[in-house]
Amino acid sequence: MRPHTSLIVFLNELRKSIRALGFGIGLATLVVFLLSPRLLQLVQGHLANKLYFFTIAGPFLAHVKLSFFAALYVLMPWITTVLWRAMAKPFGVKGLPLAFFVFFTCLLFYAGTLFCYLITLPMGIKFLLGYGSEQLKPVISVTRFVNFISMFILGFGLIFELPIFMVFMAKVGICTRKFYEKNRRYAVLAISIVAAILTPTPDVVNMGLMGVPLYMLYESGIIILFLMRIR
Repeated sequence: MRPHTSLIVFLNELRKSIRALGFGIGLATLVVFLLSPRLLQLVQGHLANKLYFFTIAGPFLAHVKLSFFAALYVLMPWITTVLWRAMAKPFGVKGLPLAFFVFFTCLLFYAGTLFCYLITLPMGIKFLLGYGSEQLKPVISVTRFVNFISMFILGFGLIFELPIFMVFMAKVGICTRKFYEKNRRYAVLAISIVAAILTPTPDVVNMGLMGVPLYMLYESGIIILFLMRIR
């Protein structure tokens, strides 16, 4: 199937579910918003001490953003199913193989978010706030805090998907295992760019917290392809 034809099939399949998906995300955001004070308190207790706001609408917007990202997190299995169904349609992937990709995509996403929330974020925040002193007291905006943790957690969830997409592209014949092996240097460059885009702040520490695990996932994708005997 030609690339432009595959794109048309993908968009047509995606259009079938996009309206229901948008409505579901909006409804879930509204429901989570009612619980957002307790959710923010839970996250704050794990990652920060005190939060402040510097605009009148700051707390409200922070709760809206947190509710939206939480809704995406909860509905990720549905979102994943819609996206995989659309992506797999041009290549004729369906049934058990499609269910395999959906299941492991969700598994890797939640593994990535938990890894970030329980390990990477606490270490990163502790390291960055370690530069505080008697003269430099951290005053953290609630809006920036919500943006920081949301983008970081969802970003980690997305980068953990790398191995499953490598397997998919090799299975449908877009890329081969040898292609991944020969282009490690370009993978490092691409990983650096992705880490710079996805991390909320452009400092080297945050980029490293995302870039290093991403490269390890790239190598794990190659190993999985080798074990599955996919060339």
